[in-house]
Amino acid sequence: MQRIREKIDPSQLDIKDTVVSINRVTKVVKGGKNLSFSALVVVGDGQGVVGFGIGKAKEVPSAIKKAIEAAKKGLIKVPMAGTTIPHPVLGRFGAGSVLLKPAPDGTGIIAGGAVRAVVESAGVNNVLTKSLGSANHHNVVRATFTALEMLRDPAVVARLRGKELEDLVGAPAR
Repeated sequence: MQRIREKIDPSQLDIKDTVVSINRVTKVVKGGKNLSFSALVVVGDGQGVVGFGIGKAKEVPSAIKKAIEAAKKGLIKVPMAGTTIPHPVLGRFGAGSVLLKPAPDGTGIIAGGAVRAVVESAGVNNVLTKSLGSANHHNVVRATFTALEMLRDPAVVARLRGKELEDLVGAPAR
């Protein structure tokens, strides 16, 4: 299913960045080894806008700066239901899968490492998560973003189906 990304202007937002991982990478050449650094960064405004980027450079600060610029180019808007997400969702990328489930107020962010960085940057305060499969930071971040992109606002779903929001929600679960 084709996702439509709405353009978000990063200059109008108060964006904070979080470094998820920094890797030292080497390239073997005729004269020896060339060292460089790769940085994975997540940026977000804490109000439902989040993005991630990867940067490579000879020095760590330069790699982080490049990653932040790349992250600002790919911002997405996350639909929220109060302080949590509207419904459970499973995101997959490569061998990594991330399960996100809504949680009641007071639960907090039950997540580890890369998933925690993404949901905190997005501004989700109450969520249960489980990372399945690959523990690679890149795969986990991309799987989390896939899950966040699959989230749908209940009001939008009701409008698309031509129903009222109350008809869509139905009777409360017991």
